[in-house]
Amino acid sequence: MANDTTTGTTSGAGPLDVEFTPEQGKGGQFIGATADREGEGKRSARELVSAEAGKIGGQAGDKLRAFADDGKTRASSALDDVAKMISDAAGTLDDKVGAQFGGYARSASTAVADFSEKLKAKDVDDLVADAREFVKKSPGVAIGAAAAVGFLLARVLRSGVDANRDA
Repeated sequence: MANDTTTGTTSGAGPLDVEFTPEQGKGGQFIGATADREGEGKRSARELVSAEAGKIGGQAGDKLRAFADDGKTRASSALDDVAKMISDAAGTLDDKVGAQFGGYARSASTAVADFSEKLKAKDVDDLVADAREFVKKSPGVAIGAAAAVGFLLARVLRSGVDANRDA
């Protein structure tokens, strides 16, 4: 039960047994602590907030790394599928267009499969470092690629919204 020392009454508001005695400071305002304890309380609150922010940042980093690993796995799997489709199409190209075009398809399939293997072998941190280096070396190409990806994403999202309106 809480004792209110200003009125001398007891309230049955909750299970905590707390005494509250406000101190009156300058200008008649009540303060909750003395000057010595006030700085100590602020420091511990700052440390608590800093520690919690560090924990949350660490958890967010772990989540992002897990999402990146999942994305890397999905991308390499999709690249493997593309390489297999190109390789399968090479036989058809041999029959319909000529062996030369079938050879081009096979070399493209090999290149895609090799890229997929390189992607699987690298860690996410290595991929991020490679991307940073690429942006430093070729900022114009990176900006153009980002604009193209943004345009494609906008088109995909817009077509999804339009399809939902028609349904």
